[in-house]
Amino acid sequence: MDDVIIIGGSCAGLAAALQLGRARRKVTVLDTGLPRNRFAGHSHGLLGHDHKPPLDILAEARQQLARYPTIRLVNVRADSISGAIDDFSVLTADSATLGARRLILSYGVVDQMPDVPGFAEGWGTSIVPCPYCDGFEVAGQHWGLIWSGPQSMNQVRLFHDWTDRLTVFADGHDIPPATRADLAGRHVPVVDGRITEIVRQGGHNANVKLNNAPDVAVDILFAHPRNQPSASLHESLGLATVDTPVGIALKVDERRETSMPGIYAAGDLANPGMPSVTTASWQGATAGISAQQSMLA
Repeated sequence: MDDVIIIGGSCAGLAAALQLGRARRKVTVLDTGLPRNRFAGHSHGLLGHDHKPPLDILAEARQQLARYPTIRLVNVRADSISGAIDDFSVLTADSATLGARRLILSYGVVDQMPDVPGFAEGWGTSIVPCPYCDGFEVAGQHWGLIWSGPQSMNQVRLFHDWTDRLTVFADGHDIPPATRADLAGRHVPVVDGRITEIVRQGGHNANVKLNNAPDVAVDILFAHPRNQPSASLHESLGLATVDTPVGIALKVDERRETSMPGIYAAGDLANPGMPSVTTASWQGATAGISAQQSMLA
Protein backbone atom coordinates (compact mmCIF):
# COMPACT_ATOMS: atom_id res chain seq x y z
CA MET A 1 0.00 0.00 0.00
CA ASP A 2 1.19 3.51 -0.83
CA ASP A 3 1.23 6.31 1.69
CA VAL A 4 -0.28 8.62 -0.94
CA ILE A 5 -1.73 8.26 -4.42
CA ILE A 6 -1.74 11.47 -6.46
CA ILE A 7 -4.22 11.63 -9.34
CA GLY A 8 -2.93 14.15 -11.87
CA GLY A 9 0.73 14.70 -12.71
CA SER A 10 1.06 18.30 -13.82
CA CYS A 11 2.60 21.08 -11.69
CA ALA A 12 0.38 20.59 -8.63
CA GLY A 13 0.66 16.80 -8.55
CA LEU A 14 4.42 16.72 -9.14
CA ALA A 15 5.02 19.41 -6.50
CA ALA A 16 3.10 17.28 -4.01
CA ALA A 17 5.09 14.20 -5.00
CA LEU A 18 8.36 16.07 -4.51
CA GLN A 19 7.55 16.95 -0.90
CA LEU A 20 6.39 13.42 -0.13
CA GLY A 21 9.39 11.81 -1.82
CA ARG A 22 11.78 13.98 0.17
CA ALA A 23 10.00 12.79 3.32
CA ARG A 24 10.63 9.21 2.12
CA ARG A 25 6.93 8.50 1.84
CA LYS A 26 5.79 5.95 -0.72
CA VAL A 27 3.79 7.73 -3.43
CA THR A 28 2.31 6.86 -6.81
CA VAL A 29 1.39 9.56 -9.34
CA LEU A 30 -1.26 8.64 -11.92
CA ASP A 31 -1.34 10.88 -14.99
CA THR A 32 -2.93 10.94 -18.45
CA GLY A 33 -0.33 13.30 -19.96
CA LEU A 34 -2.84 15.99 -20.96
CA PRO A 35 -2.05 19.14 -18.93
CA ARG A 36 -4.38 22.10 -19.38
CA ASN A 37 -1.62 24.41 -20.62
CA ARG A 38 -0.30 22.04 -23.30
CA PHE A 39 -1.69 24.38 -26.01
CA ALA A 40 0.56 27.26 -24.93
CA GLY A 41 3.90 27.81 -26.63
CA HIS A 42 5.52 29.12 -23.45
CA SER A 43 4.76 29.29 -19.74
CA HIS A 44 5.45 32.52 -17.86
CA GLY A 45 5.77 33.67 -14.27
CA LEU A 46 7.25 30.50 -12.76
CA LEU A 47 10.50 31.41 -11.06
CA GLY A 48 13.43 29.63 -12.66
CA HIS A 49 11.34 28.49 -15.64
CA ASP A 50 10.06 31.73 -17.13
CA HIS A 51 9.41 31.57 -20.89
CA LYS A 52 9.87 27.81 -21.18
CA PRO A 53 7.45 25.51 -23.05
CA PRO A 54 5.12 24.00 -20.42
CA LEU A 55 5.74 20.43 -21.55
CA ASP A 56 9.50 20.99 -21.17
CA ILE A 57 8.95 22.18 -17.58
CA LEU A 58 6.99 19.02 -16.76
CA ALA A 59 9.55 16.77 -18.44
CA GLU A 60 12.34 18.32 -16.38
CA ALA A 61 10.31 17.95 -13.19
CA ARG A 62 9.73 14.26 -13.88
CA GLN A 63 13.44 13.74 -14.47
CA GLN A 64 14.20 15.38 -11.13
CA LEU A 65 11.69 13.15 -9.32
CA ALA A 66 13.49 10.07 -10.64
CA ARG A 67 16.17 10.46 -7.95
CA TYR A 68 13.61 9.68 -5.23
CA PRO A 69 13.19 5.90 -4.90
CA THR A 70 9.80 6.08 -3.18
CA ILE A 71 8.10 7.99 -6.05
CA ARG A 72 6.48 6.06 -8.89
CA LEU A 73 5.05 7.80 -11.97
CA VAL A 74 2.45 5.85 -13.93
CA ASN A 75 0.84 6.97 -17.19
CA VAL A 76 -2.68 5.74 -16.63
CA ARG A 77 -6.14 7.14 -15.88
CA ALA A 78 -7.81 6.63 -12.50
CA ASP A 79 -11.33 5.34 -13.11
CA SER A 80 -12.79 5.11 -9.60
CA ILE A 81 -12.07 5.64 -5.91
CA SER A 82 -13.50 3.82 -2.92
CA GLY A 83 -12.73 3.39 0.76
CA ALA A 84 -11.92 5.87 3.50
CA ILE A 85 -8.97 7.45 5.29
CA ASP A 86 -6.06 5.02 5.80
CA ASP A 87 -7.67 2.54 3.36
CA PHE A 88 -8.42 4.13 -0.01
CA SER A 89 -8.63 2.03 -3.16
CA VAL A 90 -8.08 3.38 -6.69
CA LEU A 91 -9.09 1.41 -9.77
CA THR A 92 -7.15 2.38 -12.91
CA ALA A 93 -8.05 2.17 -16.60
CA ASP A 94 -5.79 -0.88 -17.01
CA SER A 95 -7.79 -2.71 -14.29
CA ALA A 96 -5.13 -2.38 -11.59
CA THR A 97 -6.25 -1.78 -8.02
CA LEU A 98 -4.00 0.44 -5.90
CA GLY A 99 -4.26 1.18 -2.20
CA ALA A 100 -3.19 4.24 -0.21
CA ARG A 101 -3.65 5.90 3.17
CA ARG A 102 -4.17 9.34 1.62
CA LEU A 103 -5.19 10.77 -1.77
CA ILE A 104 -4.35 14.02 -3.53
CA LEU A 105 -6.60 15.06 -6.41
CA SER A 106 -4.84 17.28 -8.93
CA TYR A 107 -6.39 16.22 -12.22
CA GLY A 108 -7.18 19.77 -13.24
CA VAL A 109 -9.90 21.12 -15.50
CA VAL A 110 -10.75 21.17 -19.20
CA ASP A 111 -11.69 24.42 -20.92
CA GLN A 112 -14.98 24.23 -22.81
CA MET A 113 -14.45 25.77 -26.23
CA PRO A 114 -17.41 27.76 -27.60
CA ASP A 115 -18.87 26.69 -30.93
CA VAL A 116 -17.12 29.48 -32.83
CA PRO A 117 -14.93 28.57 -35.82
CA GLY A 118 -11.30 29.37 -35.11
CA PHE A 119 -11.66 29.63 -31.32
CA ALA A 120 -10.30 26.19 -30.42
CA GLU A 121 -7.56 26.50 -33.05
CA GLY A 122 -6.36 29.80 -31.54
CA TRP A 123 -6.65 28.79 -27.89
CA GLY A 124 -3.36 29.19 -26.05
CA THR A 125 -1.72 31.27 -28.80
CA SER A 126 -3.83 34.09 -30.24
CA ILE A 127 -6.64 33.57 -27.68
CA VAL A 128 -5.56 33.43 -24.03
CA PRO A 129 -7.13 33.81 -20.57
CA CYS A 130 -4.45 35.28 -18.30
CA PRO A 131 -2.56 38.60 -18.51
CA TYR A 132 -0.05 37.44 -15.91
CA CYS A 133 0.79 34.51 -18.17
CA ASP A 134 0.93 36.32 -21.53
CA GLY A 135 0.45 40.05 -21.02
CA PHE A 136 4.08 41.16 -20.95
CA GLU A 137 4.80 39.80 -24.43
CA VAL A 138 1.97 41.87 -25.97
CA ALA A 139 2.12 44.93 -23.68
CA GLY A 140 1.14 48.18 -25.37
CA GLN A 141 -0.59 46.43 -28.24
CA HIS A 142 -4.29 46.30 -29.15
CA TRP A 143 -6.07 43.81 -26.90
CA GLY A 144 -9.55 42.38 -27.24
CA LEU A 145 -11.73 40.97 -24.47
CA ILE A 146 -14.74 38.73 -25.01
CA TRP A 147 -17.26 39.75 -22.35
CA SER A 148 -18.37 36.83 -20.18
CA GLY A 149 -20.29 38.54 -17.37
CA PRO A 150 -19.92 41.09 -14.54
CA GLN A 151 -16.48 39.67 -13.69
CA SER A 152 -15.19 40.96 -17.03
CA MET A 153 -15.13 44.51 -15.64
CA ASN A 154 -12.40 43.40 -13.26
CA GLN A 155 -10.42 42.24 -16.26
CA VAL A 156 -10.81 45.64 -17.92
CA ARG A 157 -9.37 47.36 -14.85
CA LEU A 158 -6.57 44.80 -14.65
CA PHE A 159 -5.58 45.08 -18.31
CA HIS A 160 -4.71 48.77 -18.03
CA ASP A 161 -1.42 47.81 -16.36
CA TRP A 162 -0.38 46.32 -19.71
CA THR A 163 -2.15 48.35 -22.38
CA ASP A 164 -4.37 51.37 -22.97
CA ARG A 165 -5.70 49.94 -26.25
CA LEU A 166 -8.58 47.60 -25.43
CA THR A 167 -11.76 46.64 -27.28
CA VAL A 168 -14.61 44.76 -25.58
CA PHE A 169 -16.72 42.31 -27.59
CA ALA A 170 -20.19 41.98 -26.02
CA ASP A 171 -20.83 38.69 -27.90
CA GLY A 172 -24.53 38.78 -27.09
CA HIS A 173 -24.20 39.72 -23.43
CA ASP A 174 -26.42 42.45 -22.03
CA ILE A 175 -23.90 44.93 -20.65
CA PRO A 176 -25.77 47.34 -18.31
CA PRO A 177 -25.82 51.07 -19.19
CA ALA A 178 -23.84 52.01 -16.08
CA THR A 179 -21.11 49.54 -17.02
CA ARG A 180 -21.07 50.85 -20.59
CA ALA A 181 -20.68 54.36 -19.24
CA ASP A 182 -17.77 53.20 -17.09
CA LEU A 183 -16.14 51.59 -20.13
CA ALA A 184 -16.64 54.75 -22.17
CA GLY A 185 -14.99 56.78 -19.42
CA ARG A 186 -11.99 54.47 -19.69
CA HIS A 187 -11.95 54.92 -23.49
CA VAL A 188 -12.78 51.26 -24.02
CA PRO A 189 -15.06 50.76 -27.05
CA VAL A 190 -17.76 48.08 -26.95
CA VAL A 191 -18.53 46.12 -30.11
CA ASP A 192 -22.01 44.57 -30.08
CA GLY A 193 -23.15 41.50 -31.97
CA ARG A 194 -22.30 37.85 -31.88
CA ILE A 195 -18.84 36.58 -32.77
CA THR A 196 -19.14 34.26 -35.78
CA GLU A 197 -15.51 33.40 -36.45
CA ILE A 198 -11.97 34.19 -35.31
CA VAL A 199 -9.13 34.02 -37.81
CA ARG A 200 -5.50 35.07 -38.06
CA GLN A 201 -5.04 37.74 -40.70
CA GLY A 202 -2.00 39.76 -41.72
CA GLY A 203 0.03 41.01 -38.76
CA HIS A 204 -2.85 40.59 -36.30
CA ASN A 205 -3.19 37.55 -34.12
CA ALA A 206 -6.98 37.59 -34.13
CA ASN A 207 -9.43 38.99 -36.65
CA VAL A 208 -12.86 38.90 -35.01
CA LYS A 209 -15.79 38.44 -37.39
CA LEU A 210 -19.26 39.47 -36.22
CA ASN A 211 -22.80 38.84 -37.39
CA ASN A 212 -23.85 42.50 -37.61
CA ALA A 213 -20.70 44.63 -37.59
CA PRO A 214 -17.43 44.97 -39.52
CA ASP A 215 -14.50 42.74 -38.60
CA VAL A 216 -12.24 43.95 -35.79
CA ALA A 217 -8.55 43.00 -35.76
CA VAL A 218 -6.70 42.80 -32.43
CA ASP A 219 -3.17 41.74 -31.54
CA ILE A 220 -4.32 39.39 -28.78
CA LEU A 221 -7.76 38.23 -27.69
CA PHE A 222 -8.58 37.43 -24.08
CA ALA A 223 -11.43 35.06 -23.26
CA HIS A 224 -12.66 33.14 -20.25
CA PRO A 225 -14.69 30.14 -21.41
CA ARG A 226 -16.28 27.92 -18.84
CA ASN A 227 -14.38 24.88 -17.71
CA GLN A 228 -15.14 21.60 -15.99
CA PRO A 229 -13.07 19.11 -14.02
CA SER A 230 -11.21 16.73 -16.30
CA ALA A 231 -12.55 13.74 -14.35
CA SER A 232 -15.63 13.04 -12.23
CA LEU A 233 -13.99 11.24 -9.30
CA HIS A 234 -14.95 14.05 -6.91
CA GLU A 235 -18.61 13.63 -7.86
CA SER A 236 -18.69 9.93 -7.01
CA LEU A 237 -17.06 10.78 -3.68
CA GLY A 238 -19.58 13.55 -2.97
CA LEU A 239 -16.89 16.14 -2.29
CA ALA A 240 -18.04 19.68 -1.55
CA THR A 241 -17.52 22.29 -4.28
CA VAL A 242 -17.65 26.06 -4.66
CA ASP A 243 -19.02 28.00 -7.62
CA THR A 244 -16.75 30.28 -9.64
CA PRO A 245 -17.58 32.55 -12.60
CA VAL A 246 -16.25 29.92 -15.02
CA GLY A 247 -17.17 26.63 -13.33
CA ILE A 248 -16.80 24.74 -10.06
CA ALA A 249 -13.79 24.12 -7.83
CA LEU A 250 -13.33 21.65 -5.02
CA LYS A 251 -13.74 23.17 -1.58
CA VAL A 252 -10.61 22.80 0.57
CA ASP A 253 -9.38 24.12 3.90
CA GLU A 254 -6.07 25.86 4.61
CA ARG A 255 -4.30 22.49 4.53
CA ARG A 256 -5.84 21.69 1.11
CA GLU A 257 -8.01 18.94 2.64
CA THR A 258 -11.38 18.41 0.99
CA SER A 259 -14.68 17.69 2.72
CA MET A 260 -13.67 14.01 2.97
CA PRO A 261 -10.96 13.25 5.55
CA GLY A 262 -7.74 12.02 3.99
CA ILE A 263 -8.39 13.46 0.52
CA TYR A 264 -6.55 16.63 -0.49
CA ALA A 265 -6.81 18.72 -3.67
CA ALA A 266 -4.57 21.20 -5.46
CA GLY A 267 -4.17 23.05 -8.74
CA ASP A 268 -6.91 24.31 -11.05
CA LEU A 269 -9.30 21.66 -9.75
CA ALA A 270 -9.33 23.39 -6.36
CA ASN A 271 -8.46 26.97 -7.27
CA PRO A 272 -11.41 29.40 -7.41
CA GLY A 273 -9.10 32.32 -8.22
CA MET A 274 -6.82 33.06 -11.15
CA PRO A 275 -4.97 29.87 -12.15
CA SER A 276 -1.22 29.81 -12.74
CA VAL A 277 1.64 27.33 -12.61
CA THR A 278 3.06 29.16 -9.59
CA THR A 279 -0.22 28.85 -7.69
CA ALA A 280 -0.60 25.20 -8.68
CA SER A 281 2.93 24.42 -7.48
CA TRP A 282 2.54 25.93 -4.01
CA GLN A 283 -0.88 24.35 -3.59
CA GLY A 284 0.56 20.97 -4.54
CA ALA A 285 3.47 21.38 -2.13
CA THR A 286 1.04 22.33 0.64
CA ALA A 287 -1.18 19.32 -0.09
CA GLY A 288 1.81 16.97 -0.04
CA ILE A 289 3.16 18.33 3.25
CA SER A 290 -0.32 18.28 4.82
CA ALA A 291 -0.90 14.68 3.76
CA GLN A 292 2.49 13.64 5.14
CA GLN A 293 1.93 15.39 8.47
CA SER A 294 -1.52 13.85 8.84
CA MET A 295 0.10 10.41 8.92
CA LEU A 296 2.56 11.12 11.74
CA ALA A 297 2.24 8.74 14.66
